[in-house]
Amino acid sequence: MKKILIILDGIVAKKLMQRIIEANTGDNSYDVIYVSDVILPVQKPSNFTFYKFDPTSKSKLAMVLDKNIHTEVLIALNSKDEMLNVIKIIREHTKNLQMTVLDYWGIKVNDPLVNIYRGIEVLANGMVEKLPNVPVLAQNIGLKQGEIMEIRIPFGSSYAYRYIGSIEQKQWRIFGLYRNQKMIDIKPSLVLKPNDVILVIGKPDVLMQIYNVIGKTQGQFPMPFGSNIYLYLDLYLENEESVRKTIEEAKYLNQKLKNSLLVVRVTRPTTVQIMDIIKSELKYFPTVILQIDYANKGFSKIIKDDYRKYNIGMIMLTQEIFKNKEEAKLVLELKIPILKLGKENLKSVKRTAIILNDTHSYEQISPIVFDISSQLKVKTKIFDLDPIGEKDGKSPLLDHFENLAKIFNQKLEIVTSSENPIRELKKQKNMLQILPLKEEMFKKRLSFKFFYTNSDFIAFDMNRFNQLLIPISEE
Repeated sequence: MKKILIILDGIVAKKLMQRIIEANTGDNSYDVIYVSDVILPVQKPSNFTFYKFDPTSKSKLAMVLDKNIHTEVLIALNSKDEMLNVIKIIREHTKNLQMTVLDYWGIKVNDPLVNIYRGIEVLANGMVEKLPNVPVLAQNIGLKQGEIMEIRIPFGSSYAYRYIGSIEQKQWRIFGLYRNQKMIDIKPSLVLKPNDVILVIGKPDVLMQIYNVIGKTQGQFPMPFGSNIYLYLDLYLENEESVRKTIEEAKYLNQKLKNSLLVVRVTRPTTVQIMDIIKSELKYFPTVILQIDYANKGFSKIIKDDYRKYNIGMIMLTQEIFKNKEEAKLVLELKIPILKLGKENLKSVKRTAIILNDTHSYEQISPIVFDISSQLKVKTKIFDLDPIGEKDGKSPLLDHFENLAKIFNQKLEIVTSSENPIRELKKQKNMLQILPLKEEMFKKRLSFKFFYTNSDFIAFDMNRFNQLLIPISEE
């Protein structure tokens, strides 16, 4: 049991005494020197001993110091002179005693064992942290450098409706979450919601970057999944025309989206000519990294190795990769968005489009829809189709999208009809369809498409449109 000396007087003494008693675990023993009876608690714990006298009295203070061997002193007094006198008396009596003092005057003490807790700064920080869009830092925990932060998830944030397992966390971690004034157990499948408060730990400069990203409502994709776009090209499956088109699509997105780098991974090179085409197309782009696999390591190994190496936030795959659904399914483990390239050109995209389906999935992908639209500078088109008459008027999911559109200041076009979703899709052109990424999409299906009614799965099998598949929690 450690023996702590506490010396109190002044306007904060009563509150400080109350907090010390509330925090009392019985593991410490306390000697309390006080001046006014106002600070005395109603109930005095058995491990507290109280002494009433002026702490600037050298003889009386020495009497308490001689009585016990204290490991630390906590001092909060009403004046600068009294504080300096008490520090001097204690140091003359005991050379190696650690002191923590509450300072409102800007005192300077040339003593490495005196820890000065500046009250004015604490008050200022506390008031500033109550302002909106200001990070809240743990002031006196860990290294005291701001490596622990509290962040509120705003409406429209790219982190809203993301499940924790899909969020790239390098050099930082989410270790706590509060929802509706209650602490929630952290698990990878937990979905973050607007107004959630998360506790994060990491390098202070990294946390400030994360705070800025979370607080912004648009223009962040491919964050929070990662910072780079990744194109996988298996030349054994592609011809010269498709390679040229795919490279152009990747360069276009590299210019439009807020990614750091475009990583182009080429595997199974076929001819010198096609390699020369790729190199010439990427030659003058400083934000592009070209990596060539001559060893034929295989799709699975290459993807997993590059995912760890390049902080991938979105992977671009051609239609040929999806012909082997069992192999393509490996990307599900990465929990990052997949851009499934279609026959249309990305440069011709005039709108992002979604066909409303289950609320659980589409609520999760909703912020990404508007984030992508804002970066591509296109409007969003929502198809609220009900061919068998199951819905009664406007759904809560549609209301959710309309509210988000206002937050993102985005144009939203809503098509409500009883048209068959796939027939309606076939009428469309120049659009980027955004879908939730589901494991069942990669299962082998019957050739008779009319047996399937889920618009997500049927749309996934279409090759006309470019499709962005966003990972979700399916629990």
